[in-house]
Amino acid sequence: MKALRKINVRSWLAHTLVLFLIFVTATAIAANVRAQQTANDYVRQSLYVPVRDGTRIAVNIYLPASGGLAIRERRPVIFVFTPYRARFRNEKGEVIEEALSDQLALRSLLHAGYVVAVADIRGKGASFGARRGFQDRTEAQDGYDLIEWLARQPFATGSVGMIGCSYLGGTTFHTASTAPPSLKAVFIGASDLDKYAFVRNGGITAQFNTRPDEPASVDLASLPVDADPDGALLKKAVTQHAHNTPMAPLWYGMPYRDSVSALTGNPYWEEVGVYRYLDAIRKAGIATYFWGNWQDEPTAQVILGAANLDGKFLAGPGGHCSTPENFDFTGEVTRYFDHHLKGVANGIDQEPRATYWVRGLGGNKGGYVRSDQLPGVQSLPVPWFLSGSGDLSVGPGSEGRDAFTVDYDLPPAEYFAFWAKPMDSHGLSYTSSPLVEPITLIGSSIARLNLMSSDPQANLFVYLDMIAPNGEAEVIAFGRLNLAHRKVSEPPYDTLGQPWHSGLSSDIQGLKPDETAHVVITLTPVSLVVPKGARLRLTVAGADPRQRNLKAIQITPPPLITVVRGGSTASRIDLPFVK
Repeated sequence: MKALRKINVRSWLAHTLVLFLIFVTATAIAANVRAQQTANDYVRQSLYVPVRDGTRIAVNIYLPASGGLAIRERRPVIFVFTPYRARFRNEKGEVIEEALSDQLALRSLLHAGYVVAVADIRGKGASFGARRGFQDRTEAQDGYDLIEWLARQPFATGSVGMIGCSYLGGTTFHTASTAPPSLKAVFIGASDLDKYAFVRNGGITAQFNTRPDEPASVDLASLPVDADPDGALLKKAVTQHAHNTPMAPLWYGMPYRDSVSALTGNPYWEEVGVYRYLDAIRKAGIATYFWGNWQDEPTAQVILGAANLDGKFLAGPGGHCSTPENFDFTGEVTRYFDHHLKGVANGIDQEPRATYWVRGLGGNKGGYVRSDQLPGVQSLPVPWFLSGSGDLSVGPGSEGRDAFTVDYDLPPAEYFAFWAKPMDSHGLSYTSSPLVEPITLIGSSIARLNLMSSDPQANLFVYLDMIAPNGEAEVIAFGRLNLAHRKVSEPPYDTLGQPWHSGLSSDIQGLKPDETAHVVITLTPVSLVVPKGARLRLTVAGADPRQRNLKAIQITPPPLITVVRGGSTASRIDLPFVK
């Protein structure tokens, strides 16, 4: 009993200390009329806010202002949670502030009368602590605590929204999964529903999650909070970042969905799979809006996020987190939050659910369509078959076999190569005849291939190219799969009918050298009109230059992969046709 009483006292003291720190910081916010001013239309304040375990998180708050004085009226809050530093000084000595950019419509939201708050996640920027992992439950709970703290401040109405793209989209999604009572709406860009199926899609680690961890100098370039003018606290905080879990080793060290990480001591993929917490978001009634762009690999997961939460959806023509072209993005974001945080009856809830760019629409550059259905839901899968002489045709074609040896001697990729380049010279290719009329493809293509391999652990990469009438080729979709991960299983969430590979260690399958395996690979989604005279090309390869660990994972000797054509289950690609 004495030991138990001692533990309870310590717990009470720690809890009391956290409450005291919260009280002190809240009082500072209320009294801080001398906060640093950076423009006439806003007033900025920055401070440390302790979360439930006492870790101090750096929070920057931007209050709408008039004539340089903060408006006293309570406002809804838009919260952003970033690993990329809320405020920092770049190499030119310029101060960069996330809240003053409109890539996420934050400056426009500030002008529209919202309080904007941007915080550094623990272990990054000016925040204290160390990252246990990458978008784990610790980070999600930090988001919960910060939202509820913001909602209680004297400048707040109590209603909070979140917005983010890429990692920031992930912190938004994961925070929503903890269902903070004050969180009413989220706008999620380029984030995943199922992190294993995204980061290790098909059992192969994606290149963009494996870059080296940043040196301490990056976080030391953060601007200190207002109460730390000499940066002493900043330096102390960054010292703690040395204990961050390294990202690339974390991902590389877990080949299966049920792998236990040596760095975290648990089956980490399951912890960070948002699909496991969807019921919490649904029960909380949090409104969801999902955003991606067609030349960005996460868009497949973005569509699934919208499908599973009945969310709105937006897709532009560009790349990773680029502002959708020819679209009033800031207006859409503002209207969305106006409706859900201010109760404005602006009709956005009555508008079609999905808005997305269709390249080549109307014979022009393209245009947006609006639909009550997510892209691809109403598309018809039409099979195009791999045939002899490297043809891709509407009929099953001749029976036969085509073989290639995996080529690991590939040109180096760009550091952030989010999109693939044609690989026809590094594998087998099958090309269609020039189209006699345009065809519209919206949704994900699915490659269904019969294969043999000299190595059961060979990696497969498939690319769908569009070859313009002038001969210029570009990749319009791609996918990947490790042969041993080929088993298709029942998914734990709605995949819109697409095949799902569990990645569980119990589902790993061997392959004998003389055995033919049926392999199913879902490609990234497309939304375009393929013009008359263009050709489509399917390429099958065994390596991709975007893999940062290509040298480490290459197989010696390189596998010989054989594509089996024709027969009752002919190798083909199912294209998502729209009539």
